[in-house]
Amino acid sequence: MVLLYIIFAVYILAVNFYAVMLVKSQRDESVDGEGKGKTGDGKLILTAILGGAISIYVSMFIMKYRIKNLLLMVLMPVIAVLNIYLCVVAFRSGFTFFVVG
Repeated sequence: MVLLYIIFAVYILAVNFYAVMLVKSQRDESVDGEGKGKTGDGKLILTAILGGAISIYVSMFIMKYRIKNLLLMVLMPVIAVLNIYLCVVAFRSGFTFFVVG
């Protein structure tokens, strides 16, 4: 059971690290002018749903990137609350919803 907790914690840390690097790379592309018009919200939203919503939201404020995008400013906190709720439910139940039979 402890191994499952460790794997889940490492997964959350990896997704959050990837989320910060994704925001940083998109910001760098937009500043350099290389990917003008290529920075879509799809990767950010998918990464947020997978568990990186909090780090995307915080890194957007720290890097001052896409703060005026209303979709991301409303959607990221909603997904973050959902992520936190699912993590709490998973830890409280002891991940028993994964066990079949």
